[in-house]
Amino acid sequence: MTLIPLPDVAEQLGMVVTRVHQMLRDHQIIAVRRDGVAGIPKEFFDSTGAVAKHLTGLITVMRDGKYTDEEILQWVYTEDETLPGRPIDALHGPLAREVIRRAAADPF
Repeated sequence: MTLIPLPDVAEQLGMVVTRVHQMLRDHQIIAVRRDGVAGIPKEFFDSTGAVAKHLTGLITVMRDGKYTDEEILQWVYTEDETLPGRPIDALHGPLAREVIRRAAADPF
């Protein structure tokens, strides 16, 4: 998983870094901390650099199901041969709604 540091995410999205922090507090995105530095997974963004269209909805559905950020990350990065591939990859294509449906049903 490639991480984009928060200041770079802010620049990419055309906002101040404090707005990115607010997005994290509002559970619109999830950060990962490596070596003390927080970053957002590169796969959370679309080809234009914007937050993937269905990502926030997926996070909301899973948090409503009482899943932690760590459990959400584990689920979206775990291979699922029925998609096929990882949910995070399917989220960028025509299977995005199916990913959210499965998350709502019971991701684990």
